Amino acid sequence: MADVHLFNHRAMATHFQVRIVHEERGYAAQAAQEAFDRLAGLESRLSRFRPNSDIVLAAALAPGGKMRLSEPAFACLAIAERMERLTLGAFSPMPAALATQSAMPHWELLPVEHAIRCNSGQLQFDLGAIGKGFALDRMGEVLREWDCPSFLLVAGGSSILAGDPPIGAAGWSCGLGEDDAPQRYLLAHASLSGSGLAVKGQHILDPRSGRPAWRQNRAWALTDTAAESDALSTACMVLREEELEQVLGRERSWLVFLEQDEASRPLGHRVMPSRA
Repeated sequence: MADVHLFNHRAMATHFQVRIVHEERGYAAQAAQEAFDRLAGLESRLSRFRPNSDIVLAAALAPGGKMRLSEPAFACLAIAERMERLTLGAFSPMPAALATQSAMPHWELLPVEHAIRCNSGQLQFDLGAIGKGFALDRMGEVLREWDCPSFLLVAGGSSILAGDPPIGAAGWSCGLGEDDAPQRYLLAHASLSGSGLAVKGQHILDPRSGRPAWRQNRAWALTDTAAESDALSTACMVLREEELEQVLGRERSWLVFLEQDEASRPLGHRVMPSRA
């Protein structure tokens, strides 16, 4: 009978947790360590606090300048660029740029050269709203390579990625909020992320205006990947209701939960099974 093995690690200024279903704990531990090693490599490339990261080096580009990116930095920025477009600009990899610049910087990725070019302004990337999710996606790839497809990955309690469910289960039981949250769903082959102001205060900005997020209650987003769910949950904090309906009307595989007094109201077309 396969057991669920739990492993912990700290990176990206938060706590990462890996749960793996496997017959042998020793093998699961090796797989988890490989996933944590991948995480460390990603942090060195994506963090704005690492002096030689791709993100820091990109900030030094003058308009018209370009630089070659590492594979993970290019991939993460490509997802960020897509999510910015799909959320009507409510998510941005440069959420605070308007605090120091008169206009949003313009940039583009150059796929053939695997590079980025600065077209205007300073590229003040901050991938805090997508980096942890991107890391979970890459860690999940490692576990699948190690033939450990049944896993649950958690970053900071606010970003969750589920692989195959445990044997005999329809999914991993995940709550909207704290561990004892009454509103729980069964998660499999999907990601659930939450954003709010309770822990860090007014840290979420509307990149379109530079003003703080207007939504005071928490929001959760369910998508196929953790990078997407992280970005979408952040965007939900600044999207108005009519904008959110427009976004979800186009992306029908996305599901959003908006916190209300005693429960969370789901928005979207995707069906997420509740725990019985």
